[in-house]
Formats: sequence, C-alpha cells, structure tokens
Amino acid sequence: MVQDAPSGSPTDADLVERVRGGETALFEVLMRRHNQRVYRVARAIVKDEAEAEDVMQQAYINAYLHLNQFEQRAQFSTWLTRITMYEALARRRKKRPEESLSMHEEGWSDAPSDPLTSEQVSPEREAYSRELGRMIEDAVDALPETYRAVFMLREVEGLSTSETAEGLGVGEEAVKTRLHRARAMVRRSLTGRLGPSTAHAFQFHAVRCDRVVTAVMQAIRDANLVRQ
Repeated sequence: MVQDAPSGSPTDADLVERVRGGETALFEVLMRRHNQRVYRVARAIVKDEAEAEDVMQQAYINAYLHLNQFEQRAQFSTWLTRITMYEALARRRKKRPEESLSMHEEGWSDAPSDPLTSEQVSPEREAYSRELGRMIEDAVDALPETYRAVFMLREVEGLSTSETAEGLGVGEEAVKTRLHRARAMVRRSLTGRLGPSTAHAFQFHAVRCDRVVTAVMQAIRDANLVRQ
C-alpha cells in the first residue's frame, strides 16, 4: 500500500514541485513512498518478480522524464499507477504479441480449484500466514489479466473503486463487475480464506526497494537527467 507522508513531511505534490525545481535527490523519497503499489501493479500484469522490478525501474524513469506533465488535479499515486500499467502492458505485448492485453477486455476463465478447509490449523501462526499469502498469490496469478489488475488494486492495495477506475482508464461499473468475478474465482481457490492475510501478499521488501531506487537514481545520473 502507498505509504502516507509522515506528519510534518512534504506531500507528494510538494516533492514533485521540488524535484521539478532541481532537487533531484527527492525523487528517491517519492519512489520509496510508492514502491509497494508500483510493484504490485507491475507484478499483477507481468507475473514475474524479476521482470516486475524491470518494469518498475522503467516506469519510474518514464515518470521522472515526464514529471512536468503531471497535473495536480489527480493524485501522484494514480498518475504513477497508470504509467506503470502502460509499461507493464507494453512489455507483455512485446513478448507475446498474439495475446490481447487491453485493460478493456472482459475475457475470463476459472481459477484452479485448490480449496483450503476452514478446519486446518497451523501450530505456527506466522508460518501459516506466509503459506496463506503464497496461496493467495497463486490464486491471484491464475486470474485473467483484467480481473487480476482490478483485484490487486482493490483488494491487495486497497484503492477505492474510483481510484481503480481512474488508474485503469475504465468505468466504475466495470471495476465493480470485474472485482465481483475476481473475488468469486479466488474464493473458489481459497474457500473464503482471504481475510487479513491478503494484505501480506506481494510484499515489496527492503532489499528490493533499495535495489530499484538505486538503479533508477543511477540511470538518472548516467543519462545526465539531473534537473538544474
């Protein structure tokens, strides 16, 4: 989930203005605030952790290069989400041009059935939570493209219906329909075992965070993109 700015810290809009004004190093703050969401969006589309990191890096570079195009009528997180989705979809389309990857599709298939009985009890709650998180990731990965993106943004990342609709460029009714179908497919796989463990799936851990931030900032320096 996107980290809120700590009390007293500059808002995203403030940081964007300062980066535009030449304080390039502050772009790192924006990345660290939004890494979790950007990773989850990329991962929802490319379904590969390493490739998701590549998508993240390019999405951040694209955002930096076009920062002057950001209009503060929308939230920075929404703007960044759309850039990430476009990059991830373009990468998928390039690798598998025969696939239709439009976010406006309605095609779907059933998720694999792998029920987890409600009576199952683990003596190690932490280990159980990790395993349930893994099962959730598997179930979400099995969703069709359009449903997976909606499920990730609404259920895992916690965006509102309107935020998800704006990020995907679709109507709110389409978001509601896709989410309903995605929940049904995931429920068939997990038998209602979503609960609070959903929020622990697709975590973007500190090592990855540092790796992506370092790579993007180095790319900006190497390409002489530091704002004067």
